Amino acid sequence: MSHAEEHQGTRRDFIYYATAGAGAVMTGAAVWPLVNQMNPSADVRALASIRVDVSAVEVGSQLTLLWQGKPVFVRRRTQDEIDAARAVNLADLVDGNAENANLDADATATDQNRALSEDGVWLVQMGSCTHLGCVPLGEQGDFGGWFCPCHGSHYDTAGRIRKGPAPRNLPIPVAAFVDANTIKLG
Repeated sequence: MSHAEEHQGTRRDFIYYATAGAGAVMTGAAVWPLVNQMNPSADVRALASIRVDVSAVEVGSQLTLLWQGKPVFVRRRTQDEIDAARAVNLADLVDGNAENANLDADATATDQNRALSEDGVWLVQMGSCTHLGCVPLGEQGDFGGWFCPCHGSHYDTAGRIRKGPAPRNLPIPVAAFVDANTIKLG
């Protein structure tokens, strides 16, 4: 093999590698926007967790807010509401699971497993009926909790489904107290 043939082979290899490299870069440049569009948008990332000031929520009232595009009920319950929720026999519940993202999936639906605070005063739950996603009305229904007028689902003062077509309790999102007056969702 002559020196000229060796040189031509090296040149050909360089052209192949350069073409393959340029093709890989072009493919990456074409695919990147498609992959990047699947990332959450800035407004969604900003709402991944929020802090809620609950200092103005009076006993017996609730704050309804929007988090990740869904309503959330933050209720400061009265002692009567807590007592009513804790007096319920778990065998009477439609859904015996706590539906609480802060606990194990198999946690029971006791009031203690659904309330945010140990004393049971604070209840934070998603505000969408588990039947078809309607927003239930507070302090209504047969059990004094929430009532979904669209299809007649009744929830008790702990947000547990008691009557109607809804299959599950109102879900409890990931939430915790940051300080005495601030709850962090997410």
